Parts: sequence; C-alpha cells; structure tokens
Amino acid sequence: MAQTTRDSEVDVGQAGRPVAGVVVVWSCETPRLLTLRVPPPGLVLGRESLAQTGDDRLSRQHARIRWNGTRFQVADLGSRNGTFVGGSLVADGEVTALPPVVVRTGRTVSLLVPDIQPFEDAEVATVDGAIVGPTLRHAWDAVERAARGGKTLLLTGESGAGKELAARAFHRASGATGELVAVNCAAIPAGVAERLLFGAKKGAYSGADKDADGYLVTADHGTLFLDEIAELDAQVQAKLLRVLETGEVMPLGAARPRPIELRIVAATLRDLRGEVQAGKFRDDLYFRIGRPEVRLPALRERLEDIAWLVAEAARSSALPPHPSLVEACLLRPWPGNVRELMGEVGRAAHAATEAARKVVRSEDLDGSAGRLLVPGEMATLPPGSVRPKPATLPDHGVILAALRDESGNVTRAARRLGIHRNQLRRYVAKHPDAAELSAGSPAEDDESSPGTVG
Repeated sequence: MAQTTRDSEVDVGQAGRPVAGVVVVWSCETPRLLTLRVPPPGLVLGRESLAQTGDDRLSRQHARIRWNGTRFQVADLGSRNGTFVGGSLVADGEVTALPPVVVRTGRTVSLLVPDIQPFEDAEVATVDGAIVGPTLRHAWDAVERAARGGKTLLLTGESGAGKELAARAFHRASGATGELVAVNCAAIPAGVAERLLFGAKKGAYSGADKDADGYLVTADHGTLFLDEIAELDAQVQAKLLRVLETGEVMPLGAARPRPIELRIVAATLRDLRGEVQAGKFRDDLYFRIGRPEVRLPALRERLEDIAWLVAEAARSSALPPHPSLVEACLLRPWPGNVRELMGEVGRAAHAATEAARKVVRSEDLDGSAGRLLVPGEMATLPPGSVRPKPATLPDHGVILAALRDESGNVTRAARRLGIHRNQLRRYVAKHPDAAELSAGSPAEDDESSPGTVG
C-alpha cells in the first residue's frame, strides 16, 4: 500500500488551482508514493522533511526546491552525497528545469510536478496483476463507468499501455456472468476470421466434421475483447455489426441464427475515426462500438508507476534495484511502455546477477532500452543527389520526450527522431513547450553531426 503525506505548514491552495510539489517514488530499496507541497519560499529536502523514508544518506539539509510558475529550481545545499537532476550531478549554483523533473538525493528518487493534488491521498495498487497508480486509476475509473453504463467501449493508446488489462477491468465492473474472451484481430488470418469469430456447423466446409463455436458464442453473457479491431476485413466488420444490432449470431453453414448477449470492448493503435474517413473501416460499425472512448496513458505519462514496475521486474533476481536504475528508467520515454520496461529491467537484473553484483544499477540497463525507435540514420548526400522529402513529424508528446531525453539539444533530438534538425527547429519555434525544453540547452548543436542532412 502506498503512503502519502502533506506539508502541514503549507496552506491548502484554492480549489482548482495547481499546487507544485514533490512526489517521492523510491527510497531505500522500496517503491513509494509520498507527497510534499512546495511553498512559495521553497522546500528543503533532507532528513526532516523526508523522515518517513528512513534514508540515512540524506543530509539534514540536502537540497532546496523552488517553483517559479513554469520551471523548478533545484540547488544542492552542500550535501554529503550530492543532488542529481535529470541524471546529472548538480554542481555549484542552481539548476532550472521544466517539469516533470527527476531528482535523486541519497537513496531517494523523486518527481517534481506542477500539480501535486492528483497524487495526494492516492495510492499505487496491484489490481489483477496490473500496477495502477493515480494517473492510470483515472483512466480505469472511466473504463468502469462505461461498463456500468453500457455494453461497448473503445480503448485507444500505444502498444503495451495495458489495453487487455483495462478490458478485464471493464469485464469485472460490468458484473457479466460469462467469460472474457480476448481476440487479437491482427493475428487472425483473413481466410479463417469469419469461422473463428462466428463459428461453423458440421459440414460447412471441407474438414468441418463437427460443430465449432466461435469466439462470440464463447463470450455469450460475457465480454468479447477485440484487440486491433481495425485489422478486421470489411466483410467480417459487416457481419459483426449485424450481431450487435440483432443480438443473434449466424455460424457458417447454419440454417437459423443463435441468440447471444455480450459486451464488446474494442481496442486499436490507430485513429479509428481517421480510418473511417479514409474508407478503411465501416462508419456504421464505428458509430456502434466507437463510444465511449477511453485513452490509456503511455508509461511516460504515469511516471509514478515506474518504480513499482521496476521493483516487480527485478523481483525474480532477488537483487534490489539501485536508485540509479529507477532514475534511469524515469528518464527514458519507453515507446514499448510496460511490456518493454518489464523485459528490459528483467534483462538488467540478469546482467547484474551474471556480474555477481549485489544490486541492479543503471549501467546494467542496455543503452538502447527505453529509447525512441527511429529510422536508420541517413548518410550525407553526395553532390547532385535529390534531397529526400522531409520526414513526417512524430506526435507532439514523442517530440517533447526526445527533447527531454537529449537535455534540449535539437540536433541530437532530431537524430533520435529520424528527422532533419532544421525541421525540428521550425517545429520548436512554433510550440512554446518545446521551445522551453530547448531553451536551456547550450548553443552547440553540431552542424556536422552524423545522421543529419545539411
């Protein structure tokens, strides 16, 4: 069970107004959820304010945190073990950074966030094998409301964001007496999709020597989870729509339909409305299953869960994670989300075991783990070559993650994203939050850096 605390000397802010604060996510080999508000004069992190952690490597006055309304200012107060911001040691003076900011003090790792209120009186819990913190809990609450109020739900979000776990939450909240049947539509060969989904009677096709129930019948009085629904063939989409409208399923070779009652949870990585507009998905089926829609947050949007996931992934090795490992995981965007994090931390734990170490450190994590996947680097164009068209820009959140990962350096971020640095510069100039991230970077973008096209 997670813990929370509130700085008793700070007045409660006005309702609806954000209150900057510190979220402690790891301390002394244990994932946590402790909260501290940052008052206008600033907050000193040390043995007194973080007494609940029991961290004996904290100095009495270790670091000072200030919030200026847009950025955090972090200063080391002459601590014995140093203060790390974004993985770098704070030397003399003060470091200024945009939130969320990752800070390591002693054996404690914290997040600096512009609004602490969603984390106060919250917890991180394990639900049906899933780590659910306050950000993911908000999405799951919407999933459970949908289950109590209707029979369909569309889940969107990145690969590895936990769509099947959310479908299980929907199924539990619905009170359905039947099974949850999960189907990956992308893995069903087009030629057998109709038979697998709707079933077939004996003799319906060559080799059909007995009746076979399809996934829909198996999910009768339960929930059918259709992952990657955009991959379904148009003919199968039409037949699925017919089932939803009539409450009856017609197996292949059957003379009469069979009544059926089920709930449908559909999931997709794609913009399903865009697929409809492009003529790749039936509009009538979309209007039937496309509402309500719940977007599941990517792992980089629910950083408070990462320490708990790291602890879970390292558990099988019996080696505790070092704070530097948790820090490193918090600083990477994890395009593969939970699936990627769990696998990579497990491999890091194995590497630490093979090296006969007593803890799993950041250096045990593969250098490419959790990094953004980009196209192969482009070679410098020879004279007379035709310059390629500008690459399609990634989503805004991915661009921000790359800038944050490269400490605001536009050239390195462009290389990571697989786009031209000037293309990224133009984008940064039009988006204030991206400009803020790159503002503090030294003006040393290497014009001759490999992987860029001049």
